[in-house]
Amino acid sequence: MRRLIVSVFLMLLVPLLLSAQEARESWDNLKKLVPGEGIRIVLKDAKSYRVTFESFDEGGIVVRTATGQQTYARDTVLRVSSKGQSHRLRNALIGAGIAGGISGAAVAANYSHDPESGTIAAVVGIPIATIAGAGVGALIPTGGWHDVYRAGTTPVPAPRR
Repeated sequence: MRRLIVSVFLMLLVPLLLSAQEARESWDNLKKLVPGEGIRIVLKDAKSYRVTFESFDEGGIVVRTATGQQTYARDTVLRVSSKGQSHRLRNALIGAGIAGGISGAAVAANYSHDPESGTIAAVVGIPIATIAGAGVGALIPTGGWHDVYRAGTTPVPAPRR
């Protein structure tokens, strides 16, 4: 029975994964980009550039570089990625909550044994732990680069003899 459930789950999961893969290969995905948005573009010759998106059409993508406007032909573009939204505030709040909760539990456990030092620990320790947890949470890297477009893999034809 367990194998049947796993098999059905995998059969349902594979088409979803394949459709997600195909979705990145659509040039129309560049419609998601906003003019002025920072992107990373990788060309088929393995050169990578961090640029500002301007526009695109069926023939290529127009970006702004430090030296001015540049157009890359569609057939030279391997990948276009955009920077994900940062979640540092969310991570800081989660870190503060976890650290504050753990230190609060430690203070509560200590308070029953020694109420005087438990009060001092509650007044001093919980805020310090909460601030430290918020700092650690804010330092966790988030956002990252996400592919908007990735050129499909086309087989290279064999040379004629």
